[in-house]
Amino acid sequence: MAFELPPLPYGYDALEPVMSAQTLHLHHDKHHQTYVTNLNNLTKDTPLADASLEDIIKQTVGDASKIGLFNNAGQVWNHTFYWNCMKQNGGGDLPAELQKRIVADFGSVEKFREEFTQAALTQFGSGWAWLYVDGGKLKVGKTANADSPLAHGHTPLLTVDVWEHAYYVDFQNRRPDFVKAFLDSLVNWDFVAEQLAKA
Repeated sequence: MAFELPPLPYGYDALEPVMSAQTLHLHHDKHHQTYVTNLNNLTKDTPLADASLEDIIKQTVGDASKIGLFNNAGQVWNHTFYWNCMKQNGGGDLPAELQKRIVADFGSVEKFREEFTQAALTQFGSGWAWLYVDGGKLKVGKTANADSPLAHGHTPLLTVDVWEHAYYVDFQNRRPDFVKAFLDSLVNWDFVAEQLAKA
């Protein structure tokens, strides 16, 4: 069964003025679609054609001979997760249980924001910053290209895409401004809390 591009969980203009409809059209309809198309081409008529994205990622991570499969499956998964990490009128207060866990593991919400921002800003080139669960503890990290905590057996809770195509139309080269706007106005904390509850 072929992989399909999942629809955005909101309208193309839902995240304006922080993220423009143009960015979402380009990022979702062009970039994300390309990864889906590539993955279908790579898995067609192979045993992986009916595998889940998660299985493909876990079976190909670290295998140089399968880097194309890993990169495209990873990017399909990462982008689908990323869209759900945002919502219209996002940001704001965190759900109580999520805030409690963040304070327990980082010391304060502000300290978490500092660490998450630092991860996003220091990821050289293309990649992602993450909040994830590792061994029952919340951690912040960054990954290059298509990599993710999922590939290494951890549970992602939140991500921000710091590939330039994620923000260049709206923020040009101002990655710090994009990351601040993401945390202030885009994050879907309810989705993050739901992932934590399932971890």
